[in-house]
Amino acid sequence: MMPEALLLRPNRLLAKSVTGRWRGSYSLPGHTADVVQAVTRLIDALGDRLVGQFDVGCSLAALRKTARLSAYLHDWGKANDHFQGIVRHEMPGACPQRHPLTHPQLVRHEIFSVLLAWEFREWLEQADGDLATAMVVAGGHHLKLGGKGGTSSGEFGEIRQGTGSPHLQFLLKHIDFKRLLRFGVKQLACPAKLKLSTQPPMAWTIARIKQQQQALLAFFAGWEPNPALVAVLKALLVAGDSLGSAIAHTDLKLDTWVTTALGCTLAEGDLERVIQARLQGHPPRPFQRQLGEIGTRVALARAGCGTGKTIGAYCWAKRHAVGRKLFFCYPTTGTSTEGFLDYVQDEVPSVLLHSRAAVDLELARTGEEEEAGDGTDNEAAIKLQSFAAWESQAIVCTVDTVLGLLQCHRRPMYCFPAIANAAFVFDEVHCYDSALFGALLRFLETVKAPVLLMSASFLPSQVRAIEQAVGEPLAIISGPKDIEQQERYSLRLVESPSWERVTAELQVGGKVLWVCNQVSTAVVVYEEAKRRGLHARLYHSRFRYEDRVRHHRAVVDAFKPDRPEPVLAIATQVAEMSLDLSATLLVSQIADPAALVQRLGRLNRRYCGRPLDALFYPDPKQNPYSQGQRDRGLAMVKAFPGVVCQAQLAAWLEQEETPFLPKHHAVLLDGAWRTYPAPLREGGVTVTCLLEQDRPMLERTASSQLNRYALPLLVSTKRIQSWSRYQGFPVAPAAEFRYCPQTGALDLKANPGDDRP
Repeated sequence: MMPEALLLRPNRLLAKSVTGRWRGSYSLPGHTADVVQAVTRLIDALGDRLVGQFDVGCSLAALRKTARLSAYLHDWGKANDHFQGIVRHEMPGACPQRHPLTHPQLVRHEIFSVLLAWEFREWLEQADGDLATAMVVAGGHHLKLGGKGGTSSGEFGEIRQGTGSPHLQFLLKHIDFKRLLRFGVKQLACPAKLKLSTQPPMAWTIARIKQQQQALLAFFAGWEPNPALVAVLKALLVAGDSLGSAIAHTDLKLDTWVTTALGCTLAEGDLERVIQARLQGHPPRPFQRQLGEIGTRVALARAGCGTGKTIGAYCWAKRHAVGRKLFFCYPTTGTSTEGFLDYVQDEVPSVLLHSRAAVDLELARTGEEEEAGDGTDNEAAIKLQSFAAWESQAIVCTVDTVLGLLQCHRRPMYCFPAIANAAFVFDEVHCYDSALFGALLRFLETVKAPVLLMSASFLPSQVRAIEQAVGEPLAIISGPKDIEQQERYSLRLVESPSWERVTAELQVGGKVLWVCNQVSTAVVVYEEAKRRGLHARLYHSRFRYEDRVRHHRAVVDAFKPDRPEPVLAIATQVAEMSLDLSATLLVSQIADPAALVQRLGRLNRRYCGRPLDALFYPDPKQNPYSQGQRDRGLAMVKAFPGVVCQAQLAAWLEQEETPFLPKHHAVLLDGAWRTYPAPLREGGVTVTCLLEQDRPMLERTASSQLNRYALPLLVSTKRIQSWSRYQGFPVAPAAEFRYCPQTGALDLKANPGDDRP
């Protein structure tokens, strides 16, 4: 009989908190069986596409065995008194109970899973599959192995301080752990007789844990795995675990649903409907037909705004995405939303995926999410959105939804079964920073899927890097010359913006876009416009997400051809990609050349037959562009003192190329045994926060909907350390930030000139 301190009520080893009526999936052996089944079914449904789309270096049968072994081991570490207390802490009458914030686990359960597997290795090495790979995959399935804060820690799991316990108790003799061992015999070909040279200890002290961590680090120091195989197995387990968790709360027939969901792929007729809905009876342009005739697996479409390259991409998909899902990837949430609404929403089974796409259903939690304090308690919504991607033919998303896979981001890991059976379109590639472009190159090296890259311009060094990454013939299709050589813009350099010119344009029914480099500047311009009695709209990034969506929609709608009213839209850099509109006058501060070209893409987008004015004026502030970037932007404007076309601007950018050094490190491929999320893009200067003034609303809002009230704020990590948190989000104090739904967030402590877009 167990010591009284270790009596369990209910007397089961739980894998998750019990909600509602009891299901076997709540128990550790039940959940383990669910996840093994889920991973197995995913592999069987994807089949040879897994070994064809990724160079895993082994057969599908060998991959399947190791995947099942990793699924079997992934939650072994839940058989300890710390986790069993955490999972019971909100269950009335349960025992033991352990609050995850005041008394966290000594080590996370998945780390303990690997420590236990190491203890049982003599037995497990005789099972089907490669044990070393399976241990690494199991230890990383919550994306917290070997790294912290986006960088490598070099530690094989963290030993927590302030747990209130100097050791944890391994519940080896519990009947549910014995059931787990019997499952290994029946399903994983483990030996019927458990023989170990040394019996695993029941009490694990900090010294014992550290000793085993060092032994594992020494073992994996000489480990040389196939990076693609390990990456695929890690992603499969994360996705399979999310599916196995869902089984506990539904009557889902797993085999039927997985087969149906992943079998929901595109047919030629589906894509033809999307194309015809946009062409509205007109024939495709020669450029669009060229894209549809591309024979190579990877291709580049180099074309400017207004050339019809998006329709061309769907023509390309008719040849390359049939029998697959299609991921259409945009740089921002705004562009992905517009791409979804404008093209596929009503034509094919589709889903919009980005970090704030709304869902209102939650999966069960174990309690560890709250313990982590990093926002992962909101991951239920991400899982459910990912299931929607599994069921969809077309997924319109931000590029992070796909390329984030390489840096172990949660959403793409959950989406992996859809990614593994897809073709991909990446739009606006010229907007990628060096980190994002480096991730694209690693994706092209690793994933042997059909890919179309689209951009207004590609630098020669980018083309060379893409060719090297692809390692096979590459098609490059240029946009229609007749469109790209239209004289669309008349560039004018002015000392200061002319309100008289803006007012005159509005008086004749014009649509004016004014782009500032900083939010504070945009707000000043907006307030001056309102003072002058002009019909003005303000759009920038410092709004709550639900307010930002409202401002975005108001601006886009105001510029639609069927809206004759004049309007002045004042925006920051968010206008460069998020706004699909055609202005009759552009006013802009001097910025980086690529940014200026993007802003010009909003002017005369629907060509009116003559060039339209673009007024550029200096920005005295130092952020967000360096002096060198602004000097190059000024040089570009001066290089074209008269009218200019898109082709001339693209040629200037390519000739004035600056050194471009993409960052190639990808945790999923290069981390070996490590699995932790790292930044995908260049280091940002904002932190996603909630506002103290919104707390009454937050407390009435489901955690999956909190992103409605989230907004990015320009604050340092040090500054937010003293702030309270709500569901993982920092909460900006009312004494430091004031918020207005019309103008956004105002930092009451900001230094002048320290605001960003």
